[in-house]
Amino acid sequence: MTAETRRALLVCNAKARNGNVPLDAIRQALREGGVTPVDPPKGADACAAIRALAGEVDFVILGGGDGTMNAAAPALVETGLPLAILPLGTANDLARSLGLPLDPLAAARFIPTAEAQPVDLGWVNGHYYFNVASIGFSAELAGELTSEAKKRFGVFGYAVAAFRVLRKVRPFGVTIEHDGRTEKVVTIQVSVGNGRHYGGGMTVEQTASVDDGNLDFYSLEIAHWWRLIALLPALRRGTHGKAADVRAFKTREIRLTTRKPRPVNTDGELTTHTPAHFKVMPKILRIYAPPPGQRGENADFSEIGNRLLDALPSRT
Repeated sequence: MTAETRRALLVCNAKARNGNVPLDAIRQALREGGVTPVDPPKGADACAAIRALAGEVDFVILGGGDGTMNAAAPALVETGLPLAILPLGTANDLARSLGLPLDPLAAARFIPTAEAQPVDLGWVNGHYYFNVASIGFSAELAGELTSEAKKRFGVFGYAVAAFRVLRKVRPFGVTIEHDGRTEKVVTIQVSVGNGRHYGGGMTVEQTASVDDGNLDFYSLEIAHWWRLIALLPALRRGTHGKAADVRAFKTREIRLTTRKPRPVNTDGELTTHTPAHFKVMPKILRIYAPPPGQRGENADFSEIGNRLLDALPSRT
């Protein structure tokens, strides 16, 4: 089917931080690029709409943040429809990892010209995720950070909630099974990344990408909560794996077990609990994005990390 006749299901999350952006200009930009936007069935969520219109559209355009993409992943995998992203969320970590325009109108103009690139998904206990799954500090932060706070305060809301959680975080034991090895550690957070960016300003690992066929694991085995503040610059750059109290490695499958069930945060949503079985699902989805070698860093991403650092207190 030619570009002039392509049809795209357009689903926007009105609850996203920028979910109230006027869509007329976005629809016009899509039409000018040869893409006809198709509205979802009334009352249908993203997954239901994708499944209902799978035979009538060529791809799906999702407007929202990382939680919106996460929620739609099962239907995208099931139908095989490519995904295009309108970044309307707070951090838009997946869009940043893919080097996509962060302005919604610029993203709409980019979509008709882009090629669909194969990407990996992370998988944990039957749940797909794009960016990172975490247990411990980040999971507690996800429970603390409400949708209302993200919409009202934006990325700064991450820092405010992080400080509240940080002061009460406690280490926990976890058994790690991967690549024929079993390790028992005490940590405040373990993370299993599929993409590169997460948490509104952090980087899983400086060389990570959403299409490298690997999971990037790290464990923060720190003695005091203030040590996390000292690690924040490295966490922002993705170089924390070099620290003596951070365990980091690449793998394709891993199992994590804790004494009591602990929630697992996937792309900012609490979706399952330990014990947790993680796998990478290589090239399982296609997303309209620049080719891997042309994904430049978004200019304002470092500013997000700086705001996180500025909002947290120095050790006293």
